[in-house]
Amino acid sequence: MNLTQRPPRSPRVRLGGYVLLPRMLDKCRAELAGTIGEYKYNCPLDQRFLGFAGIDPEALKIEVAKGSSDGDILAWVQSNAPKKHDEWEIAQWSAFREAAAPADNESREFFNKLITGAGAAKREDVSTWFELLDLDDHLTFGGKP
Repeated sequence: MNLTQRPPRSPRVRLGGYVLLPRMLDKCRAELAGTIGEYKYNCPLDQRFLGFAGIDPEALKIEVAKGSSDGDILAWVQSNAPKKHDEWEIAQWSAFREAAAPADNESREFFNKLITGAGAAKREDVSTWFELLDLDDHLTFGGKP
């Protein structure tokens, strides 16, 4: 996984129903390989998943370092998460995260600065955090605003 050459998976991609998990695994693998680039493992967005599942980021990193596949990691999460969730709870949490938008004036100001800084100030279709991440990934690797 080399995140200096391509972005991690979209935050929308799901594994076991969880959004964010595949993206976080990509960043973890890249960090372990020394190819994480500008991305951060265990960033505030990753911590949303980690908090929901009750998983320690360092314990997850140890499991990922074993060379485990996504399916193996999912099984590990399901068996090691102290917070057991039903499928409907995971689906509801994932839908909520996917639709999350800046919720207060300070967050909206920060969000708008990121869009403007990316050269996409005229993009009125970007309103959620996931849309912003997808746009940033697209622009970082040569896409047009």
